Amino acid sequence: MQENNVPMRTRKRRRRKSENSILFGSIILCIVTLCAVTVCLVMVFKYRAAEMENITVMQELAEIKTIQEESYTQEEFDALLSQKTQEVALQASEEKENEILGGIKELLEGGESTINVLRKFYPDDIIVADSNQYFFFPIQDSLKKHTYQAENFVQTEDGLMEYYENDELISYKGIDVSKYQGDINWNKVAQDDVDYAFIRLGIRGYTEGEIMQDETFEDNINGALDNDIDVGIYFFTQATSVAEAKEEAAYVLDAIEPYDVTYPVVLDVEAVANKNGRTNDLTKEERTEYCIAFCEMIKNAGYTPMIYGNLKTFMLMLDMEQLEEYDKWFAYYDSEVYFPYDFKVWQYTDSGSIYGIEGDVDMNISFEDLSND
Repeated sequence: MQENNVPMRTRKRRRRKSENSILFGSIILCIVTLCAVTVCLVMVFKYRAAEMENITVMQELAEIKTIQEESYTQEEFDALLSQKTQEVALQASEEKENEILGGIKELLEGGESTINVLRKFYPDDIIVADSNQYFFFPIQDSLKKHTYQAENFVQTEDGLMEYYENDELISYKGIDVSKYQGDINWNKVAQDDVDYAFIRLGIRGYTEGEIMQDETFEDNINGALDNDIDVGIYFFTQATSVAEAKEEAAYVLDAIEPYDVTYPVVLDVEAVANKNGRTNDLTKEERTEYCIAFCEMIKNAGYTPMIYGNLKTFMLMLDMEQLEEYDKWFAYYDSEVYFPYDFKVWQYTDSGSIYGIEGDVDMNISFEDLSND
């Protein structure tokens, strides 16, 4: 038992050395343990990161799959586009339809007539009402249009229509008369600043077809000329053939030969209300042919031919394209003219008032001096 012989100090040193070894070992163990834990944590975090990354990738793959599922061929895309376009167009058309219906209702409730409402919604057509029907005529680009501006027309307090350009009056004041105006004091008419008068020369009867002179023709043409009023004449046609149209023209030329007729010689083309009218069944082509026959004879005699009519005349009864070269006298009773094509004279009312004439008289406005002097 040698250890018992070791000095006390030595045993204490050995004991301290042993304690130090144990402490050191504990520290190493702790370090190793810590490292192990750290490694484990790192692995856990790496695993979680990988797992998160995997989730993200899976989401992206799902999105890609969704995109792929919503991808289309060109044909499929065109079909889908067409469908969407139709849906949008249908919605837009429904909105437009509601807008139009609302506008129509508002106008009708405001007192507008049916024909005027239609004309507002169909500005590219000329709409004519006749025999309980409405006729739509697309405005033809090939026909010459008038250039009169609505804002340049001024209607005076006594109903006289005037036309201004650059604040200057450029229109001419006219009337047309027949036996229905009775005895006319032409001196007083001249004092009312009437520039010209269209005087009815005669008519062809709408049943028997006999040519008759207006009973006031000579008094009217002499009275107008004696008071320095320019004169044109008009004849109411009921010709049913080229031969009759030429007969009417010859009659007119013979009757006006003694007079200084400087304004146009007019063919009055109107429908008659009588169901037995001899021209009721004429076609548009036939009427147009007869107009041309009349106008050509008038022109060859040195006068200016002109055709008088209303909307029905020019749109339903005559072919405007074939009559483009002849001047027009348009009858339309309103404060604003409804006619896009060129015309020289506008008869704007049949209830005008002129000094020297008892009762109503047709009033006209023209936009240039139509004298052929």
